[in-house]
Amino acid sequence: MAYTACLVIPTMIPGYLVAKGVLFSIIGSVLFAVLYYYATLLAPLDGEQIFGWRTLLTFPFLTAFIWLSRQQHMVLTLAARMRAQPLLIAGALATSALLGVQLWLFMWAPLHGRALHVSLGYFLLPLTMLLTGRLVYGERLTRLQNLAALFAAVGVLNELVQLGSLSWETLLVAFGYPGYFVLRRKMAAANLGGLWFDMALLLPAGLWFIAAGPVGFESLTDHRALFGLIPLLGVLSSTALVFYMLASQNLPLSLFGLLGYVEPVLLVLVALLLGETISGAQWLTYIPVWIAVLLLIVEGTQATLRSRMATR
Repeated sequence: MAYTACLVIPTMIPGYLVAKGVLFSIIGSVLFAVLYYYATLLAPLDGEQIFGWRTLLTFPFLTAFIWLSRQQHMVLTLAARMRAQPLLIAGALATSALLGVQLWLFMWAPLHGRALHVSLGYFLLPLTMLLTGRLVYGERLTRLQNLAALFAAVGVLNELVQLGSLSWETLLVAFGYPGYFVLRRKMAAANLGGLWFDMALLLPAGLWFIAAGPVGFESLTDHRALFGLIPLLGVLSSTALVFYMLASQNLPLSLFGLLGYVEPVLLVLVALLLGETISGAQWLTYIPVWIAVLLLIVEGTQATLRSRMATR
């Protein structure tokens, strides 16, 4: 199948798709960093309520994007498969729960002084994704990608030495997402249709968190600024998720995982804006990771140039 072929060996993916996937991944990372900071502007909402509003508002924006881009066949096809194979419903519930925990943690951490712990999880994530790509899909890396992985590993190792242990937030990010993406691909639902069902199944939890939080539906009128801030939360969240999933469709898992280093670098900058600090020894973490990011940018630029030359 073309679907499984595009997941295994990076050299089998056309250069223009790799270049497009790299661009989508970087845009998604920037939007997620903006969203990370944006959570602090939504007081007096707590992390659970922000997660609830994010879920509630992302769903209609995501639905509109899918239908306007004429990709509704992904939703309809997956729905038909679920009717024919009820086991897929259990898989959808599992992927929805895995994604929901990550979305909640992302909104909760910056409000509780745990932004750097979550950032470390995102530093570790590309390595766990890289390991998953090698073990599960037999993927191979180019020379520049191997070099980027080496620099990133040096940075992450230094961070582990500095902290001495890993928090539950770090472990949840680092090992939760690989399981999520592997399960999605196992279900042949690694597309916008699968994301649509993930968000749809999260709606009941989102509504419950909104109603049970400190600022329920009935008391929103006491905080008029939220009438503008909450809809923008939905726009930022849905756009970031769409770009992230489009990147996952156009890239092999290993390269997709390595590009995940862009996001934690940006999240660290947000953490600094929120008042958290980096010690002198921790710069040995961030400098190698930034070098890794630059190498991946070079890799993406080369793929773009190759694709342009091939079309001439």
